[in-house]
Amino acid sequence: MKTLSQNGSRREVTAIGIVALVAAAALFAAPAFAGADATFDTALTAFTGFLEGSGGKIITVLSLAGGIVGLASGRFSLGQVAIPVGVGVGAGTGIPIVTSTVTATI
Repeated sequence: MKTLSQNGSRREVTAIGIVALVAAAALFAAPAFAGADATFDTALTAFTGFLEGSGGKIITVLSLAGGIVGLASGRFSLGQVAIPVGVGVGAGTGIPIVTSTVTATI
């Protein structure tokens, strides 16, 4: 059976550990500058080009084909028409909107 002093010492050790963790985080923290890093620019350019070009068209056509198959199976739903339209709009205009939002200077 645990005594009051054992529970108290565990709380003290936990409190000291939390204080030490917060102090270490504050000591080793470095400022972060949005937009200053260019590590993933190549990957971002390739992925953005893919989605805005042939990749976006392929995704839209596949989504449309899935909607047509759903319609042909006899179960009509507005989502089978609206989802391919949303995918096409998202692939065509969503990427530039997100890219401009991320690269904007705040």
